Amino acid sequence: MNSRRRWQSGITAGLGLGLVLAGTLPARAMEGAGETPSAMVASYKTLADVILGAKKTEANLVRSILTSAHDRAYEELMRARTALKGNDAKGAQAAIENMAAAVGQIGSEGDASVGAVRKRLLEGGHHHNSEGEAKGIYDEGFVIVTKAAKAQFLDAAKVLGQLAKAPKADALEAEWVKVEAAWSALMK
Repeated sequence: MNSRRRWQSGITAGLGLGLVLAGTLPARAMEGAGETPSAMVASYKTLADVILGAKKTEANLVRSILTSAHDRAYEELMRARTALKGNDAKGAQAAIENMAAAVGQIGSEGDASVGAVRKRLLEGGHHHNSEGEAKGIYDEGFVIVTKAAKAQFLDAAKVLGQLAKAPKADALEAEWVKVEAAWSALMK
């Protein structure tokens, strides 16, 4: 009986040591030959979340830039309306010129400083809409504004710039309707 206890004790100790050693073996040995260790897969999944999250963050930031430009255009529209009602030709001209610049920034997906960031991303190999670029839907590096929307906003900015030379309320309102239609379609 004494020897049997020692034998059981030895087996138990051996199993315990085996379990302890198994816990210290590399993950690759535990998971089977040829399998990627689960810790590496988990890290890669987390990295994918970060990369995809960055793309979503970029889209949200660009939407914010566009919304800011749209809000500026609307504020200038209100200034122009007030100036036109008050027969303030110079005030209307300045407001419409500012409005044209803001609408142009919507079409260009930001001003020159935003364009410089976009250029840097492109030089680094980042194309937010590479598939859309290949299909001719987006200009290189653009995130939200399609080629068609870009043309609409830039055409409207040009018309507004011309309108600023001889401001007229009805022409201003007609052009703003076009800007709003393009804006609504873009922000769906």
